[in-house]
Amino acid sequence: MSVPAYLNWPFFEARHRELYANVAAWCGQNLHAAHREARESADERCIALVGALGAAGLLRYCVRSDHGGAAADFDVRSIAIIRESLARFDGLADFAFAMQGLGSGALSLAGSGELQEKYLPRVARGGAVAGFALSESEAGSDVAALQCRARREGNTM
Repeated sequence: MSVPAYLNWPFFEARHRELYANVAAWCGQNLHAAHREARESADERCIALVGALGAAGLLRYCVRSDHGGAAADFDVRSIAIIRESLARFDGLADFAFAMQGLGSGALSLAGSGELQEKYLPRVARGGAVAGFALSESEAGSDVAALQCRARREGNTM
């Protein structure tokens, strides 16, 4: 399998070229047939894709290594390589991967240790579907137009 020329640019490392080859091979073996023969709903297929991406180790790039992830911190180059490869083969597979990162991102960045330990290893394995919801009656899903504010009341956490 030939590696795209851009992966030889100086900010990509040998590990990125190896990741590309592994992801592209996995996509070629797993996504074409699933896409052609899909008889399940988009929701069912998305859940199945999360499981398959987890089993392949790809979701480990959505989580830090202290919770089962691939690296100590997020590597946006690796994430971009995975997303580009998945999207080339199957847009829903890319969506499933992206949502695992978006859905677990706030938990990774600001969640308590207890919540991180409870959910992030499952996200990395594909055993939990991470969710990301955003809406407000005046703004819909336009993040810039949100008016919501949070304020602490009392001693509850």
